[in-house]
Amino acid sequence: MATILDKKSTERHGDAGREDPGRRRPLGMVRNIGIIAHIDAGKTTVSERMLFYSGRVHRMGEVHDGNTVMDWMIQEKERGITITSAATTIYWNEHQVNIIDTPGHVDFTVEVERSLRVLDGAVVVFCGVAGVQPQSETVWHQAERYHVPRIAFINKMDRVGADFDSAVSQIRTRLGANAIPIQIPWGREDHFHGVIDLVRMQAVTFDADHQGSKIQYQPVPPEEAVNAERARALMIERLAEKDEAVFEAYVANPDVANDVIREGMRRAVLAGKCVPVLCGSALKNKGVQLVLDAVVDYLPAPTDVSATEGIHPKTGEMTQRVPDDAGPLSALAFKIMNDPFSGRLVFLRVYSGHLAKGQNVYNPRTRKRERVMKLVMMHADSREEVETLYSGEIGAIVGMKQIVTGDTLCAEHMPVELARIRFPEPVISMAIEPKTQTERDRLNEALATLATEDPTCRITVNPDTGQTLLNGMGELHLEILRDRLLREFKVGANAGKPMVAYRETVFAKARGEHRFEREIGGQPQFAYVELEVSPLARGAGNQVDFELSADLIPHKFRDVVAAGIRDGLITGVLANYPLVDVGVRVVGGAFDEGASTDAAFRTAGLMALRAAAMAATPELLEPIMQLEIITPAEHMGDVLGDLNARRGHVREMKALEVVHIIRVQVPLSELFGYSTVIRSITRGRASYTMEPSIFDVVPEGIKQKLLNR
Repeated sequence: MATILDKKSTERHGDAGREDPGRRRPLGMVRNIGIIAHIDAGKTTVSERMLFYSGRVHRMGEVHDGNTVMDWMIQEKERGITITSAATTIYWNEHQVNIIDTPGHVDFTVEVERSLRVLDGAVVVFCGVAGVQPQSETVWHQAERYHVPRIAFINKMDRVGADFDSAVSQIRTRLGANAIPIQIPWGREDHFHGVIDLVRMQAVTFDADHQGSKIQYQPVPPEEAVNAERARALMIERLAEKDEAVFEAYVANPDVANDVIREGMRRAVLAGKCVPVLCGSALKNKGVQLVLDAVVDYLPAPTDVSATEGIHPKTGEMTQRVPDDAGPLSALAFKIMNDPFSGRLVFLRVYSGHLAKGQNVYNPRTRKRERVMKLVMMHADSREEVETLYSGEIGAIVGMKQIVTGDTLCAEHMPVELARIRFPEPVISMAIEPKTQTERDRLNEALATLATEDPTCRITVNPDTGQTLLNGMGELHLEILRDRLLREFKVGANAGKPMVAYRETVFAKARGEHRFEREIGGQPQFAYVELEVSPLARGAGNQVDFELSADLIPHKFRDVVAAGIRDGLITGVLANYPLVDVGVRVVGGAFDEGASTDAAFRTAGLMALRAAAMAATPELLEPIMQLEIITPAEHMGDVLGDLNARRGHVREMKALEVVHIIRVQVPLSELFGYSTVIRSITRGRASYTMEPSIFDVVPEGIKQKLLNR
């Protein structure tokens, strides 16, 4: 079935589809997928089962035992969470499935972001008890942004409180997805036996004596027959609304043939019109093989997705690349990792052409060519050396020094620069310094390496104190980075307490000017800049435009004026925090042919920006976190009282059978040490997750404390 569909899919890109005979699998039989979910929904457990059932490993790893293949970092094994995305390749039903297992904790959401940028499809794992959780929404919207088709797997159906119908309903209402169950659970909680396949209309069980590797199909049991018939009818009706061929078959005969359902479901998934929903229990070895079947049947091959777009680095014209082994090379570096044994690993996705050992490749950002010395296919922290990576494949180059995350590698005679990856801004920082003066160089080198690997790890220097600041996405993120400095890089360093990464912005339009006239070293220096600042929409970033004639400020000085303005935006005007969401228009100026210099115009740009920003009602912004707290009903009052004291704003409260769910927004500055407090007031029975939500204005009383400290 899948092979027939894949042959059809190769026709999508016209000339695309020219395939090298050395490929591991034809293009139509390649799947690039990610496993994404909220923390603790069971992503890594699902990934481990996929490895086991495909024969990639011969022993299942368990998260609670700290012996999983995909969670290979020592910090991951100790904490039982995924911190960095891990890639591997398996073969299922003759198809090559390249898998990236991603973290679920919000502090490491960058790993999801850059993985989805290069993937064609995703398996979204949901907890059968909790349903759609905060990070579920985050990863879902990330996948939406990159137009990644998805299938959903509702996990943990054996747990007390598991509710398949509720989870499906939440996917529809909270995520706005057309969720279509193609399975329903057979039993629930302790009596979860297996699943009922609504396409085949058969019950499926998984032999516990063989770790679920033996699948048994049997007739739908009589007690489930009515429910299964109703669910199948609803599946066909929902699919018929989205696919014309299924609709025509349904009009002719409501009992649509299985092949027509599968083909229609695949078309609808590729078009983003529906999300097939499966269920099971990965920990109890039930349902994962059927997820792999669905990956092959419904998720796209590289030939099924739209052509990759980029720009010509010299002309700026939009250009496209299609999967074609004989075409010009285009590949995107989406992750950098420093291995103590192999050196620098550059993870990349090949979109067109092929990448061979010994080949010269061109980097449009650096405008330099580099030679590929070694290519590998990844399997978590181990690797297999290969001679070639073909279009549609994911692998890594060993040893390249000049590449950073988001760089394009291409053919020099037909260059292209693919869209870079968008990374979130850090919200928390921590001062760090070497224990001894002799450790300073090693610390700086280690910090630079961490920043290269992780684009959300930013290294800055406090302009007032000269302290080196390690900036990240949350307390756990900083804790992991500090731990890696000590263990992996063996650098002795003292770290301060985490601090909130505040921002500044303006709320009014204002003008500022600065005339720079000095004599330096006996030489006159002159520059005059006039500009206007105005507020932009939250999250829009900063924008600098020149709206004046070259008679006032010649083009040769505009780059340095812009650099001076950016200096001012970085250092702020209230408390040395970066200015964000500010539009800057340079509207006036003057120069002197004999006295104007780059340094004079840079200084004038900086000082004019500061004058304008101070007149434009500047305000401090603080990061606000979105919390979801799950607590027993008897502790509800204590939890709400504590949140109120932390300036929390409750958005939603929901009562379930045994617990209450509170969704609330709280300033990050009020949440340091919150894990200890909530354990104390609920006797360890509550849990919570949080993620960045917005930046909001700091209250006046707190603002004055920040400005006066």
